[in-house]
Amino acid sequence: MPISILNAQELRRYRRHILMPEIGIAGQEKLRKTSVLVVGSGGLGTPVLQYLAAAGIGRIGIVDFDKVEESNLQRQVLFGAFDIGKHKTVVVEKKLREQNNFVDFKIHNIYLNRNKITLNILSQYDIIVDCTDNYESRYTLSDGCILAGKPLVHGSVVGQEGQVSVFNYQNGPSYRCLYPQIPTDERLLKSSNFGLFGTIAGIIGTIQAHEILKIVTETGEIMTGKLFIFDAEDMKSYTFEFKKKAENFNISDWETE
Repeated sequence: MPISILNAQELRRYRRHILMPEIGIAGQEKLRKTSVLVVGSGGLGTPVLQYLAAAGIGRIGIVDFDKVEESNLQRQVLFGAFDIGKHKTVVVEKKLREQNNFVDFKIHNIYLNRNKITLNILSQYDIIVDCTDNYESRYTLSDGCILAGKPLVHGSVVGQEGQVSVFNYQNGPSYRCLYPQIPTDERLLKSSNFGLFGTIAGIIGTIQAHEILKIVTETGEIMTGKLFIFDAEDMKSYTFEFKKKAENFNISDWETE
């Protein structure tokens, strides 16, 4: 029998994963070998990061350039009052290392633009997670993942509603196949114009994390070509299908040199 890459402590830690017939030691080793880049460590990003770290993802990258503000504390559950004014990436890395010291964390304290630096960062990871709160970043990530050949797990929230989808997965549709163009209404471009319950961010972020675990362990049906919408106000969910459009994969306005 081949020797597992997991040590005795990891085997104990992940026992409840390993007990699942569809996961086992082989599935946990896949998680250990996987790298995930989480872009945004706010309302969506904090639950995603916590569950990925707890699950034993081998390497987790964290992208954010913001500092913790008091208004973040209502939904960004990794932060407390003593963290106000500190860089989010620094706080998150410290707390996640305390949660699971078997995970390799790397922070990228930058804003991702449509350039070679962004492509270089995206290329270092197996799966990219969109936990951003603005359209510019969403389109940048979608196009960058196309150029880098990476799947993108997307989430968004407003009010009591959230959405989840997986883009660019196994030659599947992209974000632009669902939303072809960035909105022109200036009010829609700024997340601070809209309120939300902190709990909806936790729910959607947790679903994003679960989609990642399914992708890595090759279990269940992946949300590719589908948009999952959860309405917490009346506790209903909807799933809509959409198709790939080849023209959305021609990315020409990117600085790659």
